[in-house]
Amino acid sequence: MIILQANKIERSFAGEVLFDNISLQVDERDRIALVGKNGAGKSTLLKILVGEEEPTSGEINKKRDLSLSYLAQDSRFESSNTIYDEMLHVFDDLRKTEKTLRQMELEMGEKTGADLEKLMQDYDRLSEEFRQAGGFTYEADIRAILNGFKFDESMWQMKIEELSGGQNTRLALAKMLLEKPNLLVLDEPTNHLDIETIAWLENYLVNYSGALLIVSHDRYFLDKVATITLDLTKHSLDRYVGNYSSFVEQKEQKLLTEAKNYEKQQKEIAALEDFVNRNLVRASTTKRAQSRRKQLEKMERLDKPEAGTKSAHMTFHSDKTSGNVVLTVEEAAVGYDDQILSEPINLDIRKMNAVAIVGPNGIGKSTLIKSIVGQIPFIKGEARFGANVEVGYYDQTQSKLTPHNSVLDELWNDFKLTPEVEIRNRLGAFLFSGDDVKKTVGMLSGGERARLLLAKLSMENNNFLILDEPTNHLDIDSKEVLENALIDFDGTLLFVSHDRYFINRVATQVLELSEEGSTLYLGDYDYYLEKKAELEALAAAQAEAEPASSTEEVTSNDYHLQKQNQKELRKITRRIEQLEAEMEELDQKIQDITETMHSTNDAADLVQLQSDLDQLTVQQEAVMEEWAELSEQVE
Repeated sequence: MIILQANKIERSFAGEVLFDNISLQVDERDRIALVGKNGAGKSTLLKILVGEEEPTSGEINKKRDLSLSYLAQDSRFESSNTIYDEMLHVFDDLRKTEKTLRQMELEMGEKTGADLEKLMQDYDRLSEEFRQAGGFTYEADIRAILNGFKFDESMWQMKIEELSGGQNTRLALAKMLLEKPNLLVLDEPTNHLDIETIAWLENYLVNYSGALLIVSHDRYFLDKVATITLDLTKHSLDRYVGNYSSFVEQKEQKLLTEAKNYEKQQKEIAALEDFVNRNLVRASTTKRAQSRRKQLEKMERLDKPEAGTKSAHMTFHSDKTSGNVVLTVEEAAVGYDDQILSEPINLDIRKMNAVAIVGPNGIGKSTLIKSIVGQIPFIKGEARFGANVEVGYYDQTQSKLTPHNSVLDELWNDFKLTPEVEIRNRLGAFLFSGDDVKKTVGMLSGGERARLLLAKLSMENNNFLILDEPTNHLDIDSKEVLENALIDFDGTLLFVSHDRYFINRVATQVLELSEEGSTLYLGDYDYYLEKKAELEALAAAQAEAEPASSTEEVTSNDYHLQKQNQKELRKITRRIEQLEAEMEELDQKIQDITETMHSTNDAADLVQLQSDLDQLTVQQEAVMEEWAELSEQVE
């Protein structure tokens, strides 16, 4: 059944057409991904479909009783409630029914005869309605969704107004999932989510009971969730059956077919026009020429296939061939200020492999990269490079760029012996052409700076590239070009990325970091997920089926448990020392502010000082609370 339909939608701004001739329909249970180039108007189209904006022309038809929820990129809801109370509001009707049922149960002890029989019938009917509406599971649903979005029980009583922007957006999405509308419209839902939460959301949406319409730059997410892909262009909305990867293949084939048909027709038109021009004035062939002319007039001309916006042509080559062993790291530990994030880390990278580093936020992925390139010392261990290894490093902070340089000078200053025309050609391949090369680096967008840094890296011709989040700031087209360039690279790769689609295409090995150190998986991202799930299931099965251990095994387990406990105790002790130092610092700051308040009579200063004092007091209470909890654990 069709639940939403759009016919001939157009949206213009000041006479400039953003898109027109847009028609679509959404059926129950559809899983639709809306894709298109940056600036194509995807977010605007979503707003028109949900009724937040009006189209310039065209019409939107919705099913009469359609329930719809829309998550914008900047979605934020204002509420004075706690997190849990806000979620409970979704089930207000159910909770009223629950109260009615409890009241009816009380009345059963007071009534007899026909009154009791009628009450029992009403109770059975209402109880069944309550069950079908999820009355017995709504509290479990709230817990599952809040935990899925990383709102653990300790946060449930937080006021919503205290949440950060990212937390607020996550909570808005959580509430929508609890509401279970017929149509869920999501604009970049994976923003503000870590990989673990995105994976949870993917699984949830795959089994979602309603229809989905999603805009996202996370191609792996679209692959997992979408079964229909709509490609938005200026004058059409093309429909492809399948996920994002299927869409890419289908569109490429479609463009090739359109180009062939166009060329074929152009040759046919040229031949007909040539015949008409040569034979129209000759008496013997005039009729045939006129016939050809009529044929030309009736012919439905094919539009020239749009080449679209120009894509970059990134390439990476190495001048030298490295030895077989490229990088070795043994029993290493990474972190800051003796605070170990991950250990032991072992890494043995061989020539032509592409190794992706994954792990939860804050586990030390970028720190490991920086330790390997020598920016941050290892807490334990060291990195050893193999023979003839030449390292190229992409820093996600883009610190290697000089803001006051022009784009041209940024490359030319580092490669002074390279002819200007070659520098310009290289910049052109990375989409810097014409006056673009005269722009100062400080004027560039994040995506432009990323392309410039990659252009510099491509000039170095190193055989070992170490990349820290290279896809940040890049649009989908540039990501795909970079993927192809790295797949074709004749050297070795080590990279950190949150882009799972990118990892899946480029990586030949995956190195997972955790507090317990590193684990290497010999495959792409999909293989890593499968293998990790297998190992976790095997470990769980072994734990359940394990017979009574021998004395030797128990002793061994006790020893390992003791070692683990000692490690945990050391970590807690270090944290307690940090907290004590923080408390001393906060005490001093509070004392200084208090003394300053006693020595001034300026009203404005006093207001500001009081505000600072309140903030410090809140911090002090939080630190003392954590210190007290940890101190109990070591007693």
